[in-house]
This record gives sequence, structure tokens and C-alpha cells, in this order.
Amino acid sequence: MQDEKYLEEYVLVFPTPLLDGIGKFQGVSFEVDKFLEVILNPKNHSFLKRKDAETNPAFKQLIPYALLHCGPEIFVYRRGKLLAEKRLLGNYSLGIGGHISVTDPGLFGSTYEDGLKREINEEVFIETPYTQKVAALLNDDTNEVGKVHFGIVHSLSLDQPLVKPKEKSINETKFATIDELQKDIDKFENWSKICIEHMARIIQ
Repeated sequence: MQDEKYLEEYVLVFPTPLLDGIGKFQGVSFEVDKFLEVILNPKNHSFLKRKDAETNPAFKQLIPYALLHCGPEIFVYRRGKLLAEKRLLGNYSLGIGGHISVTDPGLFGSTYEDGLKREINEEVFIETPYTQKVAALLNDDTNEVGKVHFGIVHSLSLDQPLVKPKEKSINETKFATIDELQKDIDKFENWSKICIEHMARIIQ
């Protein structure tokens, strides 16, 4: 079940068969430019009402998924009760981000980047300088959430581990090493599990 308010918004999507022409993958891909050049081409994406997109695997919703780290330690949180996406409730997560809305002004350089900044600013206070890069892509068709979403992993390298939650859906925050994440990997949502397995490369 999801929040009705969020289901009425229009979100950025692309046709799932588009992946077949590029080179469909399961899990993680580091061929960022190869995929985004096609997906972010204006002729290949559109906006669809979220309540339709959430149940239609013919489309993938494009999701920025920002990983915050300070050196070898990664920001971790637990998804709380006020989360719009109820299918992820209670899971631990590494990713800050969410849907790109039709209300985001505006793709890279406009709607997409605006959406990324909005999501980060809505969810957390980052109280330190940082640099960011697009590190990887996520596609997980093993579950109902993954079948309708496609993740763009952003690696945010923080000068200091100074991050505070802004949204009430972000709970139990901390920074953890890769070894610590691997020990608790079963507690995480699928996208975060995939990222943990490849974390050394993502944050390098």
C-alpha cells in the first residue's frame, strides 16, 4: 500500500524494452554513459502517473539513489512509518533519493539533476562539503518493486561524517564500514544489498 498523495503525481519513466536494445542486466552495471545516453534522451522518456507506473512493468521509473560516505564509512538508515513506498517499510537502506517528478523544473542539467537535489534536500541535512559522481546503475527484476524501478547510483564523498535526517521516515542513522554492512546485509532492501556487494568500486 502506498500514500495516495504520492500516487497522483507524475513521475519520470522510460519503456522497459529500451534496456534490451542497450544490453539488459540484472543487479549492477558500471557502464553508466552507455545507458544514460539512451535513457536520458528526451525521445526515450516521459512522465506517467505514479499509481499507473507502480503496477506496470512495461515502464521503469528512474530513481536517483545517492550513497553518502566519508572515506570508507557509508551512511545507513532505517526506513520508517511515514515512508511513501510502504513495500520498503522497516528495511535498512543506504540510498537517499526518490522519483523524478513532473514538478521538478527543467534531463541531466535540468529535470534529473533538479530532482536529485530536491530529494537530497528533502531527506537529509548534509552539514559538510562534498563531491559527487554517478558511480553505477541498478536494475533488479527479482521483486515487484524492482520490476518497475531503475536506479542511478550517485556516490557523494563527504569531507566529514555530518549528516542529519530531515524526513521523519529516516530513522536509526549511522555511518558503517563495508565489513559492518556485509555482516548485516540481510536487513537491507534489495538495492542496498546489491550496492554493498560492490561498495568498494562504487565509492572508490
